[in-house]
Amino acid sequence: MKSALIDTGPLVALFNSGDERHGVVVLFFKQIDGNLLTTWPVIAETAYLLRLNINAQIDFFEWLKREAIQIIEFEKKHLDRVIELLKKYSDVPMDFADASLMLAAESLGINDIVSLDNDFYVYKTKSRKVLNNPLLTFIERKH
Repeated sequence: MKSALIDTGPLVALFNSGDERHGVVVLFFKQIDGNLLTTWPVIAETAYLLRLNINAQIDFFEWLKREAIQIIEFEKKHLDRVIELLKKYSDVPMDFADASLMLAAESLGINDIVSLDNDFYVYKTKSRKVLNNPLLTFIERKH
């Protein structure tokens, strides 16, 4: 894995020791060899889900400050593609954070997504590719 996008679920599990997937996510992070990237909508969603544990939320922000992952900028010009994706996958449904990750995959040519969601097996890039999810593969091998 050279570069991969990371979704909200693994970030919440990493920083919330009470999450049932915390242990497997920590093990996965220890074996990562590559760069992780995410978007501001994912950061906002993660912070919101960690809001009940202020220490976990602060640890998350400190981790971001140390540039543990690269944060991709989101601009107004990207909204047309987000709207297109939200309409296309309204039956799944796709949320803003997922749409921003698919947009990032398309614009940066990234083929891997670290997520706890199966939705990324449904979503396709403009070139009709499904993203590879090394975390779910890792979990399947461990169990």
